[in-house]
Amino acid sequence: MSMIPSFFGGQRSNTFDPFSLNTPEAHVLKADLPGLNKEEVKVEVEDDRVVRISGERKIEKEDKNDTWHRVERSSGKFVRSFRLPENVKMDQIKAAMENGVLTVTVPKVEVKKPDVKAIEISG
Repeated sequence: MSMIPSFFGGQRSNTFDPFSLNTPEAHVLKADLPGLNKEEVKVEVEDDRVVRISGERKIEKEDKNDTWHRVERSSGKFVRSFRLPENVKMDQIKAAMENGVLTVTVPKVEVKKPDVKAIEISG
């Protein structure tokens, strides 16, 4: 049994809590990564059908004049891997980062519907 969580239901963590959507055209993985920019996040494909998202949130430097009531963001490295289903176009994976939300889009392979012919019943 694989130790990599499935694309549609991996283990959750406080640092990185993704969710996935399944549309007719693609599998879409979204991750809320507040405070990170695209240079601090890495999206890779490994072992044929495994998407790996990793990054590191640095500790924010404190100014002696700042007053902190609460630190809301944890710091440190994070890594999540997702095994993709077989019906995907691995060479067309796209990733975008907007307002701290990473969106990874994996297009699906078009499944040809079988031709169905009606056969007349005699008798």
